[in-house]
Amino acid sequence: MPNLESALPGGSALSGGAISRIDAHQHFWKYDAVRDSWIGSDMKVIQKDFFPADLLPLLQAAGIDGCVTVQSDSSEEENEFQLSNAAQHDFIRGVVGWVDLQDPGVEDRLAWYQRWPKMKGFRHVLQGERNRALMLSPAFKRGIGLLHQFGYTYDILIYPDQLGYVREFVAAFPDQPFIIDHIAKPHIKDRFITEEWKDAIRAVAAYRNVWCKISGVVTEADWYHWKPEHLKPYLDTVVEAFGVDRLVYGSDWPVCLVAASYQQVAQIVKDYFSTFSLAEQDAFFGGNAIKFYHL
Repeated sequence: MPNLESALPGGSALSGGAISRIDAHQHFWKYDAVRDSWIGSDMKVIQKDFFPADLLPLLQAAGIDGCVTVQSDSSEEENEFQLSNAAQHDFIRGVVGWVDLQDPGVEDRLAWYQRWPKMKGFRHVLQGERNRALMLSPAFKRGIGLLHQFGYTYDILIYPDQLGYVREFVAAFPDQPFIIDHIAKPHIKDRFITEEWKDAIRAVAAYRNVWCKISGVVTEADWYHWKPEHLKPYLDTVVEAFGVDRLVYGSDWPVCLVAASYQQVAQIVKDYFSTFSLAEQDAFFGGNAIKFYHL
């Protein structure tokens, strides 16, 4: 069992008169070649450590006030690492961690994490599961059904082939806040937006308890030849499906570095939303994340 007693968060939130701007999806890790084997040889730029001190100046340069850090390893040791980071840095507003949702004792683990107010929710790497419909299994659904009573959110990390299962999944838990990571990772690299993906996104967005992160889009594009116009049809689709009030900004740093700098990622969405009202921009770049994750 992780020992986090020395890492209880006590910092105050970053404040200001205006709505804080939030990067709602980024990662920290101390690189381990075995544990982090998903970082392949074509991703050498991120085969190293990434800590809060590396991110803070990038956030400041982009006018971002705080962030939500998301698990990248499926272990409770990961939670210990991320909560410790959050305890030491006020700009880390929340953590999305990992628990074994299929464990019969998961309720006790969720109760235990109530000690750390910066633990906001949980995620499972569903995209990597051999059973593509794992989210619909009784054991997994039992775990999901316990989140709401503790006030926890759930991040849905999937590939497009799993969107059909998501509709049944989210329908089963109408009071549970869900958020789709990386717009469900469509095949942007192919530069051909499929009606199947669009229809599936719209079907899921019909459930008002489901939100979506505009994050990770450059990672799914051609890393070396992407252009903003390649991404626009995908952004158009999720804006039309979810509306600005259920979309949040996420950089997916440092994973985004395989294709773009932090500044480039931030500029993509700043340019895209530049014609939206100031209220809509405030919502997308901060207000929605604050509301969803209770930051």
